[in-house]
Amino acid sequence: MIKPADRIGTVQEYYFSVKLKQIDQLRQEGKDVINLGIGSPDQPPASQVIETLGETAKNASNHGYQSYIGIPALRNGFANWYKRSYGIDLNPENEIIPMMGSKEAIMHISMAFLNPGDEVLLPNPGYPTYSAVTNLVGAVGRYYDLTAETDWQPDFKVLESQDLSKVKLMWVNYPNMPTGAAAQPEVMKELIAFGRRHHILICNDNPYSFVLNPRPSSLLSVDGAKETAIELNSLSKSHNMAGWRIGMVAGKAEFVQYILRVKSNMDSGMFRPMQEAAAKALELDTEWYDEVNAVYARRRDLVFQIMDTLQCTYDRHQVGLFVWAKIPDRFKNGQEISDLVLDKAHVFITPGFIFGSNGEPYIRISLCASEALLEESIRRIKQLEIQ
Repeated sequence: MIKPADRIGTVQEYYFSVKLKQIDQLRQEGKDVINLGIGSPDQPPASQVIETLGETAKNASNHGYQSYIGIPALRNGFANWYKRSYGIDLNPENEIIPMMGSKEAIMHISMAFLNPGDEVLLPNPGYPTYSAVTNLVGAVGRYYDLTAETDWQPDFKVLESQDLSKVKLMWVNYPNMPTGAAAQPEVMKELIAFGRRHHILICNDNPYSFVLNPRPSSLLSVDGAKETAIELNSLSKSHNMAGWRIGMVAGKAEFVQYILRVKSNMDSGMFRPMQEAAAKALELDTEWYDEVNAVYARRRDLVFQIMDTLQCTYDRHQVGLFVWAKIPDRFKNGQEISDLVLDKAHVFITPGFIFGSNGEPYIRISLCASEALLEESIRRIKQLEIQ
């Protein structure tokens, strides 16, 4: 009998993978299910990005293996984007490495820095992939609480009161997913100071910086950040290119080199026309972002109406691609209200428990659905007459 590796027992199939199968089954049964759960942008990339992809794909020489570190145009594009957007100087030769999306980067970073038994600080609530990858590489996850009372920011007094001697790495994610909390400059400074005091690598996952966020920022803008921090970024949310799988890691050259050692043994480079198109996307001006965000702003107002209909409470100033809301006390948890809405209204909304125990009394709705679908969702949910 062939048995899988022990690590398979440390993780489960990704929640949304399971849920999409359920939604597909309901649709096969004739039910018109509206999916408001996943943050997959439904608006297209800029037209010039698509044109660049098509034109460069016609060049026969662009279809071979590519460099593990990406073409110069893409690395320079990321460097210029960071300088223009965040005021940060990055050396495109050795402080930036393109990635096939953030999930790949999370795995590569973990493999590059963590030994079995090393401890990792994980946000609760937080992106489930942080804990899944921590388990897969044999490290030990230690959750730190994010709560509404602290505006979903780390409580450094609590962290400092603990034994941190085995902690090697800390995952942070600002603007935050799932809560929509924005990055706070003073907290970002304290994160860097905390990392330096305890020799902890601070990893900021920053894909939501340009979505309904009036003040895009980067953890690397803090003085001394490169000594103890690296940052992930992505074109998935900011440029409507989720399916393209284009992201990056930025940090000091030594850290990037460690990650490259792992990456170069796991892929053979990114399709060159996609790199050329991504470089074009990184040249877009603020007008393009403003147009995309205007659409999201209208959708967010409709999602607020859904939350009001469900009698949830929420912060109207949250940023990013989702709306995070606390459920009414009469419901046991977010899963109960999510199941009710899916069963009775055929609308799927994400229960907060998938992001950790602190997400139990919350739900999350994506802005990646048209206004027509959101209006139909409102109509259906109003018919439930939730009391």
